[in-house]
Amino acid sequence: MGAIRLPSLAVLRSPSAAARPWTYFSSSSSSSSAATVHSLCSSLRRRSARRASACLSSSSGGVSTQSLAKDEQQRVPPPQPSEGKGAQPNQDGAVTPRSLDFNAWYLDVIAYAELADYGPVRGTMVIRPYGYAIWENIQDYLNVKFKETGHSNMYFPQFIPYSFIEKEASHVEGFSPELALVTIGGGKELEEKLVVRPTSETIVNHMFTQWIHSYRDLPLMINQWANVTRWEMRTKPFIRTLEFLWQEGHTAHGTPEEAEKEALQMIDVYTKFAYEVAAIPVIPGRKSTIETFAGASRTYTIEAMMGDQKALQAGTSHNLGQNFSRAFGTQFTDENGQRQHVWQTSWAISTRFIGGIIMTHGDDAGLMLPPKIAPVQVVIVPIWKTADEKVGVLESVSSIEKALKTAGIKVKVDDSEQRTPGWKYNFWEMKGVPLRIEVGPRDVSKRTVVTSRRDAPGKQGKEFGISMEPSVLVSHVNQRLDDIQASLLQRATTFRDSNIVDVTSYEELKAAIAEGKWARGPWSASDEEELRVKEETGATIRCFPFDQPEGEKTCLMSGQPAAEVAIFARSY
Repeated sequence: MGAIRLPSLAVLRSPSAAARPWTYFSSSSSSSSAATVHSLCSSLRRRSARRASACLSSSSGGVSTQSLAKDEQQRVPPPQPSEGKGAQPNQDGAVTPRSLDFNAWYLDVIAYAELADYGPVRGTMVIRPYGYAIWENIQDYLNVKFKETGHSNMYFPQFIPYSFIEKEASHVEGFSPELALVTIGGGKELEEKLVVRPTSETIVNHMFTQWIHSYRDLPLMINQWANVTRWEMRTKPFIRTLEFLWQEGHTAHGTPEEAEKEALQMIDVYTKFAYEVAAIPVIPGRKSTIETFAGASRTYTIEAMMGDQKALQAGTSHNLGQNFSRAFGTQFTDENGQRQHVWQTSWAISTRFIGGIIMTHGDDAGLMLPPKIAPVQVVIVPIWKTADEKVGVLESVSSIEKALKTAGIKVKVDDSEQRTPGWKYNFWEMKGVPLRIEVGPRDVSKRTVVTSRRDAPGKQGKEFGISMEPSVLVSHVNQRLDDIQASLLQRATTFRDSNIVDVTSYEELKAAIAEGKWARGPWSASDEEELRVKEETGATIRCFPFDQPEGEKTCLMSGQPAAEVAIFARSY
């Protein structure tokens, strides 16, 4: 293995992050890093053990032979905030309430829902099977859409010559602080430093130059699923890590109009995915000049509001113009025999979208997944007390499982005997499974089941006496999954809209941001004024939304006429 020369970083543990599996990182002395990481690893394992013990002890009573409504009532609710006290790490293994400490809640959910763990290198994470299954569902949807719109998958090398990065001035300026460089290979100093892929525009253009010669070679439209390395100074699992997974699309076109159409088409694909699959009501729009991707002419974005009212840039599509093609000499001969530089786009969604799903839909019981993206849509919990009851219950459960799977529903049967039904309820609620089916001896005798919705806790989400007859049960389950999908989107939309404030002056903008809201108002001020807003409020222009109000507008900062409104918010 060659050596990777990276900046020296150390772990900083904030009071609110004490005993958490993830912390923020910043430049500092590295002498205590190993001890800190060891402490964090030990803390996570101790807390996981405490949670398992707490869940077992809370439901260690006798097992009901019915639907266990009584068992559900006996489950211990998560701890509530104490008056007059700040965020304190839980010592009982329970999830920190969102209202008490949103960041601690987020980290708890990732750990307890078994989505990810952290790697031995500071700021990296290991995506566990359940978390990766969510990513696979994202891939499955987007792969279909990419191919429907004419794109092909391929793969580019992870190592990029440093000279490639230097060719596009704004690109190297934008990414230089985040680069990881390989300087030694095979025990020898390399003649040229290699960049560990932060994004692929440069190496893509190097190859496009070899593949594109004539207008007949256009458009060239490809996508790759890959990992990316960016040496972030402050990290947060899924949201911002040193290495993450993403897809990045790259296209080359013969005209600027084709490139613009492509950039807008792909942000529309992302928007539909967010609404229809992830149940996240994003706001699509155009980035300001300051927030535009390094090397792009225009950047389009989808902005999502998280549960703490911060904005998350959930996906981007860039019209690169001819910036990279001029830097790399990527040209083609047009129909008139003239040499022209190609017009390009690039666009991406990453594993940060998983973080967005967590922070949009999760609650104090843990993860809450929209059915269309959930690795497990229905969990079946069989309940028995005697050996005879076990046989009858499991026979019924097997037939239910077969009927649901035949209908294309993702089902998991939890027939483990080491845990009580109450423990299982807690566990699968933590993992965000949309719908639970409970089957006990009395249910078997009546040929019915009980269903329970994850998005409607307690009796509100329970339905009794649902027929086991396959056509009836499948219809019921499909309808409830559709209801949950729609409910989560409506809930997130209501939350978003109630936290966006229309403003007409800078004072109103500052007041809205101070309250944690998003501020929407007319804007035509300078880049300097935009930077002033960021410095004074911590908020940035998230986008100029595509959906713009009609009528004359006056810039909230300069008092001059404004053609558009912008959305300002603090963000991740």
